[in-house]
Amino acid sequence: MRLGKNQRQHRIAQILRQESVSSQDHLVDLLTAQGVAVTQATVSRDLDDLGAVKVPTGGGSVYAIPELPSEQIAPDDHLRRVLGEWVVAVGSSQNLVVLNTPPGSAHVVGSAIDRSVVSGVLGTVAGDDTVLVVATEQAGGGAVADFFRSQAGLTDPAESAPLEESS
Repeated sequence: MRLGKNQRQHRIAQILRQESVSSQDHLVDLLTAQGVAVTQATVSRDLDDLGAVKVPTGGGSVYAIPELPSEQIAPDDHLRRVLGEWVVAVGSSQNLVVLNTPPGSAHVVGSAIDRSVVSGVLGTVAGDDTVLVVATEQAGGGAVADFFRSQAGLTDPAESAPLEESS
């Protein structure tokens, strides 16, 4: 069977909590035994997205997913991938940055930013289609917005500004 990305990643997280998985090939075999059709490349991306890390054990090392979100550091390209896929506009004011996404997607972007430990970012608050990013005073909203704009592939700040409501 083919599972959607979220369903597959949930299944992977369950397996890693219940079994000692020492390699991606072993994880592919375990998923296949459960009837899930998946490739090693997909499993590799899923492990990255989940923030899985290899931890030492008495007989080698196994994959684990840190329990605390603050311990789940995303790989460098994860943020670029998420921003490029989900961010449609970026705006800023003083030390605040607003990222606009399609409806229902803001939490994905906020989580990716939180897990990426972006320099100059104090934190995020995600709604349905908007992420509010609080930048440090030293970094400033403009510089952080430029970074996100660049990572999302939105090169022209004028094209990227959030739309204003018409009266």
